[in-house]
Order: sequence, then structure tokens, then C-alpha cells
Amino acid sequence: MRKLFGTDGVRGVANLEPMTSETAMKLGRAVAHMLKRREGRHQIVIGKDTRVSGYMLESALISGICSMGVDVLLVGPMPTPAVAFLTRSLRADAGVMISASHNPYQDNGIKFFSNDGFKFPDDVELRMEELIASNEIEHFRPTASEIGKAYRIDDAEGRYIEFVKRSLPREMDFQGLRVVLDCAHGAGYSVFPKVVRELGAEVVVIGDEPNGTNINAGFGATCPEQLQEMVRKHSADIGIALDGDADRAVFVHEQGEVVSGDQALALFAFDLQNRGRLQDQTVVGTVMSNFGFEAALKKAGISLIRTTVGDRYILERMVADGYSLGGEQSGHIIFSDYHTTGDGIISGVQMLKLVKRAGRSLSDISQCMEAVPQVLLGVEVSHKPDLATLPELQQAIRSCEMTLNGTGRILVRYSGTESLVRVMVEGQNDSQVREVAEKLVGVVKAAIG
Repeated sequence: MRKLFGTDGVRGVANLEPMTSETAMKLGRAVAHMLKRREGRHQIVIGKDTRVSGYMLESALISGICSMGVDVLLVGPMPTPAVAFLTRSLRADAGVMISASHNPYQDNGIKFFSNDGFKFPDDVELRMEELIASNEIEHFRPTASEIGKAYRIDDAEGRYIEFVKRSLPREMDFQGLRVVLDCAHGAGYSVFPKVVRELGAEVVVIGDEPNGTNINAGFGATCPEQLQEMVRKHSADIGIALDGDADRAVFVHEQGEVVSGDQALALFAFDLQNRGRLQDQTVVGTVMSNFGFEAALKKAGISLIRTTVGDRYILERMVADGYSLGGEQSGHIIFSDYHTTGDGIISGVQMLKLVKRAGRSLSDISQCMEAVPQVLLGVEVSHKPDLATLPELQQAIRSCEMTLNGTGRILVRYSGTESLVRVMVEGQNDSQVREVAEKLVGVVKAAIG
């Protein structure tokens, strides 16, 4: 049973377990030990977002890694997908990203990448937990010249910018487009505007003044209202919002309305299909993907494979079967032709490419699917018992399914990154869907709220 790792690394309130400097040091020691499989020096890349607690956790990780005789390559505030890329580019043995993604600044997290830029699989994370719990590596103490060193990589940002640009045709530029970028005061605050400006667009930037405590606060992918307002104010062609670690993107069309994650993924699917680049005419989504999205794909001859929520599970299925596109409603989109993980900045430039090539507005081209009514509500919980063991909840779900009478879908699950139960209801009638979702929320609150 997992004790430290969730669906996206280790996460929690900074300076409380498991997000303490003590545990971070142990994680550093564990990952360094596991990677020492050959003679010679080893290297691990460390990046972070803009949270004030990143300094504390970075220092602890450095200490832990160096104490095992492994060197550290520091890249500073950088997007999570940049750390994945740099791990490969620098021929490092692993990469570490310090971030809690879309969570508020009080939280932080630590996620790991292998030398090929993919997130650690479950078995590797479990082995790290075992090493920490058993104190198995406490007697490994390199001394003198065998202790690791830390180096700062000064050209990390430039390397990543060129990597992002390589996802576009060489002749492509964005001249003539006016773009509003919302960087969420997060990890993409510096690199994202540079990428889009270098590609020729007229750029307006918000959410690019991090102070350690304002990441995701009223800005970014989870709060697109500011972006919507700025798109309208500046008569922009498109708005793009990142989350705190820049691994996902949310889009706003020229009229100031949000383009859903399913709509964006559908646009990318149809584009790849038209260019003969959609492997096996298949897209990988999650159990949360709207039924209207699935119906639109089916009409175009494209199959949808659903996985558990979480970009790691989408990627696992993509890698296993060689699929080229996957994503989820939240804006995580994975182009396996371009990267080993979700990348909000690559998603952003790919959407700009579609708009530029189409010569039509984003509001126009995004009418590629019709979503069925869907309500998603979250309930804060103090603990996470197995939902299947709660008879009152299971009875309520069965009753609500009868109410929908085969015209909708219900999903009740725990968040993998927060202390929440997520209640999702789809159906044909807005008011009915809302009523069913609120009823289930009440049951969840009574049972475990």
C-alpha cells in the first residue's frame, strides 16, 4: 500500500509530513541509491516551480542526493515538462520536479522522471518507499571526494525553448496573431512568453509576477476569468492559461469563452487524423471524458480508450500500444510524437498552429463536438475509506442511476492529489444532472465529510 506517493508524486502541505525537509532528504537518498547501477559519476536534474517552500525542499533534496555520491544539476524555476526534457537532453540518470501543480502555494510536491523522460512507474516509487521505511540505505555514506556536487545549468531555458519550437514545422510562425498568456505566477512565467514572442506573435502576458505565495491565486488554468477578461479587452485571437507547473493548458477563444479540454483534444485528434498522424485512429482519454467527445470521435471513425484519471495512466496506455495522442478534461494533453509527458507550452503552440493554418477563429473551429450536460463537484474529506465499503453511498448511486434511466453516467472517485471526493454526473438534462450530483454530494458529506 502506498504511503508517500499518490497519482502524481508525493504531495502535501509544505513543512508538514510528507512535505518536510526530512522526508525530502530521504527521497533524495533513495532515488540516488536506486540509480547507482554503474561505475562513475551519476547526475540528477532538479527543477521547481515558484513556491516559497521550493527553496527548502530543493536544499533538502540536494543534500540527500549528494550524500549518496550523486551529482545534482540545478535548472531553477522551470516547467515540469522542461525537467523531463532536460533529464534526457543532459543525459542525466533521473529528474526531480518540485511542484504541487494546480494546488495553492501552501502545498508542494515532488515528482520523479527516469533518464528517458518518463515519470517513474509504480514499482519504482514503491521501492523508494520501502528504502525509506526500512532504513536499508542508512549505512551507505560516501566520504571525501565521493560525495556528490551541485551545479547550476545556465542555459536550461534556452535548451527548452528550442525543444518546444521543434514541435512545429520549420516554416511556421505566428505573425498576425494576438495572444494573451496567463502563466499562473508559476513555473512557465519566464519561458512561455519568450517562446510565443520568438515565434512572432503579439503577446500580452498576465500571471508572470511570482512572489512565492501567489502561484495559481486567481490566475492560471483553474481560474480562467482573468484571461477571459483580457482576451476581450485586447481583442485577442486566443488566450492560453497554464497551471502552476505548466504541464497543462486551458484555451479561451476570441469571444472570451473557455474552450473545454475535450474540445481542444478533439481539435488535435481531427488535425492529426487529417495529416495521417493519428496512430491507429485512436485517442486515449479518461473516465471523465465527456460522452459528447466520444460521440464526435466515433462519427469521425476515431476510437476512444478510457483510463483512470491521471496523465500518467494515459501515458502508460499510449506507450503500451503506440498511440500518438491522449489527454484529459483538465488540459493535460500528451503528444507522444513530441514529448514523453503532458506539456502545456507545447499544447499552446500546437493550438496556435491550428488557428494559424485554419485561417478561422478558434470559436469557429472548436465547434467540432457537442458536449452533453456534465456536472463535476468536489467534496473535502478528512479520510479516504474504500468507497465500495460505504453502503449508503452505493445505494444512492444505484438510485440515481435509475433516475437517469440509462441516459447518463455517474462517477464517484477520490482525487489522486487532494483530500477530495469528485462527483461527476452526465445526462441529457441540465437541471436533472445538477440535482443528481448535489444529492450524491450530500450523501458523501454525511458518510465521510
